[in-house]
Amino acid sequence: MREKFKVQCSMFNVLVSIFLLFTIHYSLFTLYGCSSQKEKVYRKNTILMDTLVTITVVSNSKDSAEKAIDSAFFEIEKLEKLFNFFSSDSEISLINKNAGIFEVSVSPDTLDIIDKALYISEKTEGAFDATIGAVITLYDFYKKVKPEDGAIKKNLPLVNYKYVTIDKNKLTVFLKKKGMLIDLGGISKGYAADKAVDTLKRKGIHSGLVSVAGDIRAFGLKPDGMPWKIGIRNPRAKGQKDDILATLELRDMAISTSGDYERYFIHDVKRYHHLINPGTGYPAEGCQSVSVITTEGALTDAFATGIFILGPEKGIKTLEKMGFDGIIVDSQGKVHITSHIRGKVEFKRSS
Repeated sequence: MREKFKVQCSMFNVLVSIFLLFTIHYSLFTLYGCSSQKEKVYRKNTILMDTLVTITVVSNSKDSAEKAIDSAFFEIEKLEKLFNFFSSDSEISLINKNAGIFEVSVSPDTLDIIDKALYISEKTEGAFDATIGAVITLYDFYKKVKPEDGAIKKNLPLVNYKYVTIDKNKLTVFLKKKGMLIDLGGISKGYAADKAVDTLKRKGIHSGLVSVAGDIRAFGLKPDGMPWKIGIRNPRAKGQKDDILATLELRDMAISTSGDYERYFIHDVKRYHHLINPGTGYPAEGCQSVSVITTEGALTDAFATGIFILGPEKGIKTLEKMGFDGIIVDSQGKVHITSHIRGKVEFKRSS
């Protein structure tokens, strides 16, 4: 079940990445043809974290650009080995295997990402919870089967971020209850984008864009002096890659989108999707999609999930309180937007 689920996630994330990068690709081709500056845009793709990773950089040297991009890919690959929920050799798997038994020594990156996850759990009142693994593994989105209510009820007590303890001095992580499963899928791609950008900057790149599936981190400007343009998908798109709800420009910011259209099936007229409410064990209701914009990919990634689960009204209030920007499409298709970016987002007109 888990292998099929992983393959499905991989294929879907590739499609989402291609979609979200549609407007970016258009801009890049324009730059190649029209820019008279020495700096050019270079881009490479690869598959990491079971999804499509695209790194775009601005440089006056093809060789320097390729070396920087390859270094960033290597950084993401390193993180993948640490965080992979499906790999028995990862540090996350080691933590899960020893839940309720003893604390596990981990690398600084693993401790750091779990620390961030716990912070986001606090700020979203537990709506984002990386210990959701004990419940989400019960769902089979490939076979379109939901778990029995009794199975959810049995595993739900294992979902509680407050049962995760970390020791920053000893670099250890401990899950207090046997059977708990920490799953960093809701934060790891945004975190990886952040680390990739850090690597690019260390290699002398001053402008670029990293996309790990739908989690995008942009920095600097394109050679024409303009910010990077990002498209947000219409959550009820009919499958066309250019069915875009809105576009916005990013400079030194990140954006992540969570939607009920990503991994789902319909059962008895009800949509069962992967954004599970940690308080109930069932898919969250109230939103179709949530996009979060702030300076860090790890924050946008996890907050997009948390805000989705909080719902539109509480979600907007939480974003405003945190000083983040966001666009929420509620269950009725109504768009809610934070005050700071009103007028900065271009919405596609309905035909």
